[in-house]
Amino acid sequence: MPTPDTDVIVVGAGLAGLVAAAEVADAGKQVLLLDQEGEQNLGGQAYWSFGGLFLVDSPEQRRLGIRDSLELAWHDWQNNAGFDRPEDHWPRRWAEAYVNFAAGEKRAWLHGLGVRWFPAVGWAERGGQGAGGPGNSVPRFHITWGTGPGLLEPFERRVREHAAAGRITFRFRHRVRGLKITNGVVHGVHGQVLEPSHEARGEASSRVVVGDFDLNAGAVVITSGGIGGNLDLVRRNWPTERMGPPPAFMVAGVPKYVDGELQGIVREAGASLIHPDRMWHYTEGLRNWNPIWPNHGIRILPGPSSLWLDPTGRRLPFPHYPGFDTLATLTHITRCGYPYTWFLLNHQIIKKEFGLSGSEQNPDLTGRNPRLTLRRATGKVPGPVQAFLDHGADFVVRGNLRDLVAAMNERAGNDLLDYATVEREVRERDLQVANVAGKDPQLAFARSARALLSERLIRVAKPAPILDPENGPLIAVRLNILTRKTLGGLETDLQGRVLRPGGEPLPGLYAAGEVAGFGGGGMHGYRALEGTFLGGCLFSGRVVGRASAAAL
Repeated sequence: MPTPDTDVIVVGAGLAGLVAAAEVADAGKQVLLLDQEGEQNLGGQAYWSFGGLFLVDSPEQRRLGIRDSLELAWHDWQNNAGFDRPEDHWPRRWAEAYVNFAAGEKRAWLHGLGVRWFPAVGWAERGGQGAGGPGNSVPRFHITWGTGPGLLEPFERRVREHAAAGRITFRFRHRVRGLKITNGVVHGVHGQVLEPSHEARGEASSRVVVGDFDLNAGAVVITSGGIGGNLDLVRRNWPTERMGPPPAFMVAGVPKYVDGELQGIVREAGASLIHPDRMWHYTEGLRNWNPIWPNHGIRILPGPSSLWLDPTGRRLPFPHYPGFDTLATLTHITRCGYPYTWFLLNHQIIKKEFGLSGSEQNPDLTGRNPRLTLRRATGKVPGPVQAFLDHGADFVVRGNLRDLVAAMNERAGNDLLDYATVEREVRERDLQVANVAGKDPQLAFARSARALLSERLIRVAKPAPILDPENGPLIAVRLNILTRKTLGGLETDLQGRVLRPGGEPLPGLYAAGEVAGFGGGGMHGYRALEGTFLGGCLFSGRVVGRASAAAL
């Protein structure tokens, strides 16, 4: 074997890579941290995230009267994941380990590093298909104070402290193009050095090659992320037999550098890549009026009250309500071949229920500004949402329903919406509002959610007629499919060792984060309970960092 240049090479400087590198350096080992982007992109996708974390039976939940438990969370996870393949052995083992982590030391570990959370716990993926169906039984979405940048902060600090002490060396603009393998053992990487890039964080960077590199190490850790920025690869892996054809138009919820190329290179080198058809894309995507990366999409984080319509104006069937079951609704949309769908709501609903995913869309939380954050409970439309109302290509605002439908057709460039159909759907819904009980399940879910203080104060509007002029004006939002996460990935055991097809480890090679399906090659199964992506990077990065260091 060639003389090692370092103990461990970590490929990918996103959240999982930072955690893994810090853990290796904590163990007294030397690390080379490589990334194809420049230093301005340190932290990767996590920087742009809302900072949501899945925690179980937390103090934040208990203060709100939410009764959660490990048993309930694991029950929800299994119902949500739908593990049903022989290849789900390691994903299931990783899922169980992660849920135990989320119900155990995860919060204390992060709290000890200085991470704090917004006191209101969000209820993502509400389910709606019964106790044995998918979804969270209770709110578990804990928003990091500081959003994605706030969660990254302690790990970037640890890595930079190690770099100052000489234990971690950064190699930015280093694009890995292959593994070095001798006698079946991975002992390094080789690739191309790209020209320096001065583009702002998230913007597409140059791919001009100015040199080559060849590096050796005792172990290699792959943390290169998913495929969501590569729409061609998303379509190639699309599960057509389950979900119909991929959408002709999608917006990208992640930067262009999230291209999935290294995952394919590692597979070609002999690694097992499982569940490439399991992906996590959102149904409530907006074209960003102020884009950072190409085809930049923003996801609405919706409350449960907007009326969801297909392109002809018919209401989506039960249980396809905002924020309930992302995969089921996505499948319904793609099987029907809808090029887009619509939310129909009013000013009263949007000011209470519309949030936008992303650190840059939440300056109050990202900036840790209590005064601005308190405005969420004042009943005003948040500034970033108002900016989309003013400038967004997918928003339509009118004073009455007939004008709104006409403007929706004009915005879509067709006449698919029939006014009589839309009017019937809205009025039938509004007739159910007058009584505290009724037969509309969407309204029943909204009323039930308002029994929780946090939902009532800042998340779920009081049920009221959409057509009530006092709650106007009326608003329509055209929704696009937005790419985001890869749920399948490189198959790994519980130490994060990458496996060959057949189950034997590929010696010297580890993987963590999205490239490993956040652990095992797909610990989420088919669905995610949300708040589990950043947590999966944290958990798998920690496991792999410790295991790779201990093996040297």
